Amino acid sequence: MDPLDAPMTDENDYLPDSDERMWSTFAHLGIIAGLVIPLGNIIAPLVIWLVYKDRSAYIDYHGKEALNFQLTMTVAMIISGILIFVLIGLPLLIVLGLLDLILSIVAAVRANEGERYRYPFNVRFVQ
Repeated sequence: MDPLDAPMTDENDYLPDSDERMWSTFAHLGIIAGLVIPLGNIIAPLVIWLVYKDRSAYIDYHGKEALNFQLTMTVAMIISGILIFVLIGLPLLIVLGLLDLILSIVAAVRANEGERYRYPFNVRFVQ
């Protein structure tokens, strides 16, 4: 039996092709769309996930992960926006913005390398 025909025993053994890695990377970099389009940071990973979730388990995983993280960060930023009146909101918004950008870039790089990246904190809105 050819080793390439052997069934995979673990989902981590799967090596995604270049298209899967590219779309997974784009899902994590959806934060850039949020700079141009209101709620683009949520719309970009949502569209990528909805279009490709049935074609690839790898894109399904990264699309959900990116979507959940952007939803989590959006909720946190809304709460921080409300807390501006208590004077803690502005520094919190700055920290959240930097954290969102840095973690999204790290996730995009890892997805492009073929790894299954999991954000350090993430509310699982989409299962």
